[in-house]
Amino acid sequence: MTTHLIGTVKGPGETPSEFTVIAPDPERVVKHGEFVYYNARVDGRERRILGRISARRAVKLYPDAFMADPGVPPAEIGALLGYDAGADELFELTVTVLGYYSEMLGDFINPRVLPAGGSPIYIADNGLLAEVLSKRKQGEVGSAAIGSLLSREAGAVPVALDVRGFTSTHLAIIASTGSGKSYLAGVLLEEMMRPYNRAAVLIVDPHGEYDTLQEMQNRPEFAEGDYKPRVRIFKPDAIRVRIDTLTLADLRYLLPNLSEKMHYQLTRAYNYANRSFRKGYTLEQLLLSVRETAEGNKGGEEGDAFEDDPTTGALIWRMKSALGNSRIFNDFENLELSELFAPGQCTVIQLSEVDRREQQVIAATLLRRVYQARVDTEKKKAAKGDPNHVPFPVFCLLEEAHNYAPANADAVSSDVLKTILSEGRKFGVSIGLISQRPGKLDADVLSQCMTQCIMRITNPIDQNRIAESVESVGRDLLKELPSLSKGQVIVSGASVNTPVLLRVRSRITTHGGESIDAPAQWRAWFDDDRAAADARDAALPLSRDLNEDEDGDVLFA
Repeated sequence: MTTHLIGTVKGPGETPSEFTVIAPDPERVVKHGEFVYYNARVDGRERRILGRISARRAVKLYPDAFMADPGVPPAEIGALLGYDAGADELFELTVTVLGYYSEMLGDFINPRVLPAGGSPIYIADNGLLAEVLSKRKQGEVGSAAIGSLLSREAGAVPVALDVRGFTSTHLAIIASTGSGKSYLAGVLLEEMMRPYNRAAVLIVDPHGEYDTLQEMQNRPEFAEGDYKPRVRIFKPDAIRVRIDTLTLADLRYLLPNLSEKMHYQLTRAYNYANRSFRKGYTLEQLLLSVRETAEGNKGGEEGDAFEDDPTTGALIWRMKSALGNSRIFNDFENLELSELFAPGQCTVIQLSEVDRREQQVIAATLLRRVYQARVDTEKKKAAKGDPNHVPFPVFCLLEEAHNYAPANADAVSSDVLKTILSEGRKFGVSIGLISQRPGKLDADVLSQCMTQCIMRITNPIDQNRIAESVESVGRDLLKELPSLSKGQVIVSGASVNTPVLLRVRSRITTHGGESIDAPAQWRAWFDDDRAAADARDAALPLSRDLNEDEDGDVLFA
């Protein structure tokens, strides 16, 4: 294995885990974020101690006087004086120590001893990095090959995430609009549906971006033996939430701005309905419960209680408006868990054209039901054949996650998410969050995602939220966020051995989240309209007088 000597240790850095290196780097190969190593004897063994370049500063450049005249290149002046800046230029590199990789622990161990001054520093070769950066090897069970190391040639150092890492401790994909977050999510979902994973996945898709995943069903890359993934898409017209699966919190969220008396009456009616209709209830039975529990109701005619108590009438009107007029909430139909979840199945819940509050209630209801089903299954309370029997882990991906767990706002889905994020790993329910505005995402929710994929972020508020909530990303990598290009991502946390900067691989399926090309569509419409107008003009009778319109009416005398 060849070694590439790049520089010499100058001395310790500003922190106990940093040291500085003087390097000439005439070939410009020692980039910010590049991996280097030095040799050290640790516990009686010679080991390669890996580090990452976290800063780069030139220490020997052209003198300022060489640049006094912009019309004369400083290299020409230097040549006249015998000064070769290309040969004499030096850089001071700051290296953050990662340590040596322990296969037994599956992690890096920092030796806590910096290299001595004058020690040689080498650039890490591709083989070493491919061996130690990923927890899983590409193509093995539990791997998700999403791209390759950005500082090397494309594909030279492939990096695979550990699926077990983010399905046990949750995932966050954070990026500004147009940075490629949905594209990255598509790559990750492709990997999860490969024959070596066969995941059970649910996607909450508010924009209809993931229907192209259906292509996986007919692509040979996803087939093996009798296996091929199944992709089910539920459009808004097919989504049903049975009314008796709504909690009191759901009902209150769907009925905003209730008076205190309405809140009190709704609580009484909800409890009454659950006591009276143990096998479930319809909207009319819930409305009946409102009337039955109305104050002053003497058991008379339905209309008497309605007329005597204006609060009851107002509450019933609001419930009919929110639930009775909805295409989502239904007396008898429901999306069964057996329809939504199965190993080797990717289910897409499309919520485009659905009201924001209804979206949040749908997400809350589905997440709450599958979480409870997993709890009941693990505790042997739900046996085979029971609607709540889900005998396998599930992964739920939420696009526009800041709408389901907003910061400084009360959404009914927030509490469900917090419960699953804090306790779901024990029962095999994992969450993936995708957001373009981490500043609007609840900080507690973001901080519980132990694997982070962070793409270009330019908003200072969003950058600060990431710095506050994501502990595993080094400050040097966070400085890269505004300068990342589309398709470049910082991955850190439980699914990789150390934070890495990657280029995302190309998708196998078509990306469904492309932006509309407005100028091209304007021009196409204009050309089509002009062609149609020319065709109409050509079809008019040639004998028609010039002073008649299309109907033969005289335009002028």
